[in-house]
Amino acid sequence: MRILGIDPGLGVTGYAVIEDYDFTLVEAGVIKTQVNTPIQSRLKKIYDGVSEIIREHSPEVLVLEKIYSHYKHPTTAILMGHARASICLACGQHNVKLINYPSTRIKKAVTGNGHASKQQVQRMVQNILRLKKAPEPTDVSDAVAMALSYCYIEKRQGVMGRRS
Repeated sequence: MRILGIDPGLGVTGYAVIEDYDFTLVEAGVIKTQVNTPIQSRLKKIYDGVSEIIREHSPEVLVLEKIYSHYKHPTTAILMGHARASICLACGQHNVKLINYPSTRIKKAVTGNGHASKQQVQRMVQNILRLKKAPEPTDVSDAVAMALSYCYIEKRQGVMGRRS
């Protein structure tokens, strides 16, 4: 099964496609938009980029981080929400199952610590995928972590479901 993890951002959206049966990284990268470009153009670029990734790799699942809002930075959550909306639209247009996890659940699934640092996530992703170097930038390693978390969480729930 192919899983697409996406770390949404209006300026930089990280993505990663993995094969779940052997934790193979198929492709990873970023979709970048320019700050001085109108928001509708930026959102279209994110939508088009995600749509292209979906068409090329045919993932069965797309994993997104749930929106987290901090009272000191409400604008960040709003901008991330715009990016997430264009990703969700691409997901719906291409009939890909959408999964949302809180960042703490993603970090816990991948590192064992729900409050792990970005560097800890990068190192663990590097270790799990047996990569020579950690994925850069952190938007990419976060996207990989999202895809991996789906594998760990779903397999754990599957095993627990069979035990009941």
